[in-house]
Amino acid sequence: MAPRLSPFTRTSAVTKPRQTGLTSTSADRTHLVISFTGPCKLLRYWIKGSRARTMELFADLPGYPDNVRPDKKGGYWVALHREKAELPFGVDSHLLAPRIDVDGKNNREMRGPKSVRPTEVVERKGGRLHGIRRAYLHGSRHMQIDIDQFN
Repeated sequence: MAPRLSPFTRTSAVTKPRQTGLTSTSADRTHLVISFTGPCKLLRYWIKGSRARTMELFADLPGYPDNVRPDKKGGYWVALHREKAELPFGVDSHLLAPRIDVDGKNNREMRGPKSVRPTEVVERKGGRLHGIRRAYLHGSRHMQIDIDQFN
């Protein structure tokens, strides 16, 4: 397990996670964005400034988040494992990742076939989206599948 910054002691140490969630640091390093899978939410924890050491709701998500990755415009791409109300039949398309802007609003989406479940989405040069699916096999070995942009 990697060291993490403890918000309570302000030291870096190996800690046990209190709830499933992954974090991303803002470009200006003023806050962390934390994904919480069960409640389908992003929280913002302020590191610097007048709101330091406080947490607030950043965004309600339309699905169950995996990794959160920053983009070059100050927003975040959130890989979704599954939408909240996804039906197994019907049109073979679902939301893979929403882009959440600095105000916590969904302003762009990556959609694809239901068979695709990215673990992270990053924006490459020219705005091209790149999804990655990681599957962990037999201990520490893992398999990585690259997903091209679908829309």
